[in-house]
Amino acid sequence: MRLLLIRHGQTPANVNGVLDAEVPGPGLTELGQRQADALPAALADRGIERLFTSTMVRTQVTAAPLAVALGLEPVVLPGLREIEAGETQGKSDKVSVQMYISTVHGWSAGDRSTRMPGAESGEEFFARYDDAIRQIEATGVDVAAAVSHGAAIRTWASAAAHNTPDHFGTQRNLENTGIVELEGSFADGWRLVDWEGEPVGGEELIDRTAPDPTGERF
Repeated sequence: MRLLLIRHGQTPANVNGVLDAEVPGPGLTELGQRQADALPAALADRGIERLFTSTMVRTQVTAAPLAVALGLEPVVLPGLREIEAGETQGKSDKVSVQMYISTVHGWSAGDRSTRMPGAESGEEFFARYDDAIRQIEATGVDVAAAVSHGAAIRTWASAAAHNTPDHFGTQRNLENTGIVELEGSFADGWRLVDWEGEPVGGEELIDRTAPDPTGERF
């Protein structure tokens, strides 16, 4: 199976550098909507057969234009949601952001037993994200797309892909509507095909001024 993991469009929290992983969370900014509107043209030739989102509003709004263009009904999978922020939820100060990032970085370095303060452990995150991807794989389609979240995509995809080190995602940006493409299965293993770190609509859809902690290098 070919799997396209698409980061949602820009949110007010991304603009303000706020850690926001609460469900259902905010919608998109005006730029975020334009990023979402660019997805159908950018992905028209990818052969997407099924479309999935997390339980968070921003992924569902991002997926809507693509769903209409492809004639697909998005399926909501709770496991695709962002890595929980716990005690750092709603904060943007340097200490809180570093606490969130260092915890996720530790998971990528192999210490999955560590718990995000007040939230899930790495083991719990990988278990629920694995479960979501297994549900996607179980549909039997050749190409599927899932709209998910910056830290979650970067952390899971780098660990799942056998042709990258687990910390690979910490070294790469994943802007809003950036896409990480993998192929394979849980039985045969996953391989990273492409890491499109910038918005699919091009340079004009990048906000380089936003202090976006889950989209920038950790």
